[in-house]
Amino acid sequence: MARDGRRRLAGLGVVAVFVLALGYLATELSVPAETTAAEAAPIPQSPMRISYGNSPETFGDLYLPPASNTRLPVVVLVHGGGWAQNRTLAQFDAHARALAADGVAVWNIEYRRVNGGGGWPVTLTDVDDAVDALANTVAPRLGNLLDLQRVHLAGHSAGGQLAAWTAGSAVPQRHPALRIRSLTLMAAVLDLELAVTEGRDSFVPKLLGGTPAEVPDRYRNASPVHHLPANDIRVTALHGENDRVVAPMQSHRYVEAVTRAGGTADVRILSGTGHGEFADAESPSWKTARDSIIGYVGAVN
Repeated sequence: MARDGRRRLAGLGVVAVFVLALGYLATELSVPAETTAAEAAPIPQSPMRISYGNSPETFGDLYLPPASNTRLPVVVLVHGGGWAQNRTLAQFDAHARALAADGVAVWNIEYRRVNGGGGWPVTLTDVDDAVDALANTVAPRLGNLLDLQRVHLAGHSAGGQLAAWTAGSAVPQRHPALRIRSLTLMAAVLDLELAVTEGRDSFVPKLLGGTPAEVPDRYRNASPVHHLPANDIRVTALHGENDRVVAPMQSHRYVEAVTRAGGTADVRILSGTGHGEFADAESPSWKTARDSIIGYVGAVN
């Protein structure tokens, strides 16, 4: 997948889906499986740390409910933090517990970040690799347990950009064993040029190695607003009305673009909410995001 993704970037002239400890008091989610249910069997102890690449930063933690009589849909969580090295997947520990308690498998991924071997285009293609690894590396270790026809992506802030970019790539849709069904975005950066020119974002130039004037192709190629998901991927963009880090305009414009292209998308502006509240697993903002994710899981028959 990543090789195809890199060719896609190169062809455009470029040179160069959250989750940590499992809650054991899990309840099963009554979701009809799209494919044949797996036989009831003991589920491996989780979290399971699984590498998807050769770097120490290319790994994910897989969380599983303690038991299931059906194959499990998969939620891919992508953490934020300005693509910076000092933010890790650990910030969504409690979020992972909550989702696992809802009876889904959660693939919380790490990726190489700026000043840690990442940046353009490695950070983006790492996330592509991590999703691809569900079919190539993760699922084969678990027999018939994971239902890769029911994959759901979610990300916060910079992680929302990475989740949306991956969903917008044609590559995941060409993988016959894997189907992305939904995308839940929390305060995501979706138009990187706009973030710099109007929002004065200082993180984006570090990710892309320059300003929009210096590396315009990178800005376009890295911006999900220019690489929309397939029309059968349902999108919800959540944003705090008081967000001073990423303007709510980002979510509005992305949803408008998806809708114009024939997709199904909605934007929800949360009153009294800023940027960081989604990272608090006790916040109403996260509850809204969790409801969105689980709602999409339950809607797939």
